[in-house]
Amino acid sequence: MKLVDHFQYGLNSPICLTWELTYACNLACVHCLSSSGRRDPRELSTAEAKSVIDELQRMQVFYVNIGGGEPTVRPDFWELLDYAVTHDVGVKFSTNGIKLDKARAAQLAATDYVDVQISLDGATAEVNDHIRGPGSYATAVRALENLAEAGFGQPKISVVMTRQNVDQLDEFKAIADKYGAQLRITRLRPSGRGADVWDELHPTSTQQRQLYDWLVARGDGVLTGDSFFHLSAYGEALPGLNLCGAGRVVCLIDPVGDVYACPFAIHDNFLAGNVRSPGGFQEVWQNSELFTELRQPQTGGACRSCGFYDSCQGGCMAAKFFTGLPLDGPDPECVRGFGEEALAARDGSTTIPRSEVDHSRSAPRNSRGPVPVTIGRRPDKACETSPLVGVADDASDSRLRVPVAGS
Repeated sequence: MKLVDHFQYGLNSPICLTWELTYACNLACVHCLSSSGRRDPRELSTAEAKSVIDELQRMQVFYVNIGGGEPTVRPDFWELLDYAVTHDVGVKFSTNGIKLDKARAAQLAATDYVDVQISLDGATAEVNDHIRGPGSYATAVRALENLAEAGFGQPKISVVMTRQNVDQLDEFKAIADKYGAQLRITRLRPSGRGADVWDELHPTSTQQRQLYDWLVARGDGVLTGDSFFHLSAYGEALPGLNLCGAGRVVCLIDPVGDVYACPFAIHDNFLAGNVRSPGGFQEVWQNSELFTELRQPQTGGACRSCGFYDSCQGGCMAAKFFTGLPLDGPDPECVRGFGEEALAARDGSTTIPRSEVDHSRSAPRNSRGPVPVTIGRRPDKACETSPLVGVADDASDSRLRVPVAGS
């Protein structure tokens, strides 16, 4: 049996998991998949978080991808990071850079088995700040400068691909090279606040092909995780998992301990349990009804008759769900055009689900009206910059040495 076949039927422990430590965030990004902003008073305590780390160590989880919200604004973040590292759980954390001053950068450079991922959604302040908020580009670049000065080895620059920044791929790569970083690109999903801007911001069909061609021609060393396996229907499979790993090899723990099958599907339909319940995370992962169902052989539904199904596997579960399409139907961004047909066939009776989890502030600080989109004009060249997460392509990172769980 091939390794990917083991993945399809699930592992005894996730290879990695995404853990949102807090919904608190200093920004209000228009596409935030967890609708973060305000802290949830029910979030796990320091002691409870350490108990989860103990459990991950016993389960031999490969690494944990910490996000939010902005994880570094949680007062015990650095304590929890050190606790994970000393308990053999590798840590990758995503941040907008707000707390990465020179002292913290030096601390991270001296810590093994930690990877840092800086979020940046535009190669220029003009593009980035319309998505992430005024000043966020300068904050991210300052964090990259501090990490480079401290000698931190190869941080990641994480880019959510939008209609505005597809033309900036070369600039993103140049920024990564300048700071000794590695470029990681991820897909825009219509979840959280992303549902409100997906129609406006998700790449056009022409841009999808542009992205695919760029990855084939220039994507060596660029991480994609499981974000773009739907593009494999163009022909050549892209590096990465090329499989929906939800509930099979990845999952999400949210700030209050709820466990979801997918980091992009925070909705009751994908809620498997809570780490505060008897048996903790291990019981949820190994015995929840939802995860057991997801690990069963998939029929592929209407997509199974398509000659490209083996390449794209029907696409992203979360993208289908949050656009009101059936889970056994085509991905809304299906490169063969079937997704567009399915979207057009929706009518007034179609229910488009929304997550009930919303910690957005009532007046987002970067609420500036519709995000301007310009197609065909290349933005000015920059003067200088993810349950799921780079799974297959990140697993070889030498900074992360925790053993992979067995199947």
